[in-house]
Amino acid sequence: MARDMLGRSEFVVLGVLARRARGAHGTALLDDLQEKTGREWSVGALYTTLERLEKKGFVSSAWGEPTAQRGGRRKRIYQVQAAGQRALETTYEMICAVAPGGAGSRPVEA
Repeated sequence: MARDMLGRSEFVVLGVLARRARGAHGTALLDDLQEKTGREWSVGALYTTLERLEKKGFVSSAWGEPTAQRGGRRKRIYQVQAAGQRALETTYEMICAVAPGGAGSRPVEA
């Protein structure tokens, strides 16, 4: 089970990527991450996290076709794998289980 647990950055990146059924490239993920988290992510932080997720088998990547917008360069497209989806679910369940009041309850007031 510990192998299926995600760190905070892994959870956020994988969760944002999972919302894109056809996968996404780095620039699109950076935009989504900023929108969802309200903070700017560095390119290095994103690609380090994606590399870690790929090594764990949670994400796969493949080169897309060259595009004119990128001067004929290709984009690397990332997609969540079944193991990644399970890791998201496992981590989410753990977060809910340890949250004050348990899953589905309102936060405890001080």
